Amino acid sequence: MGAEPSSVTKLEVDWLLVRLGASGCRFQRNGTWYGAAQARTHLEQKYQYLLNKQLVGTTEDFISLAATKSSMSGNPYQVQCGDQVQISSAAWMTTQLRNARAVQREALPKTH
Repeated sequence: MGAEPSSVTKLEVDWLLVRLGASGCRFQRNGTWYGAAQARTHLEQKYQYLLNKQLVGTTEDFISLAATKSSMSGNPYQVQCGDQVQISSAAWMTTQLRNARAVQREALPKTH
């Protein structure tokens, strides 16, 4: 692939990792629940591995290649925040990214 993430992609992925780590949500990997900080560390390690292999060009690449499922078992990751229903980590990450991008767009100066 030979992908090189842009500075915006790097910022978005870093933001997603920080957001996950600070979320207080639980993260299920291969049938075991982990705390948000452990989940962040795990996904950071996967992200670094993918960067070294030049496999991440976009934030969506990070989500699909690192934050969706176990590389070992293929089982999807799950996220549960508080007493909410658990959802796939892909859905959680995608929602977080969409929200962050919407806030960013709102902060941009309006041109007429």
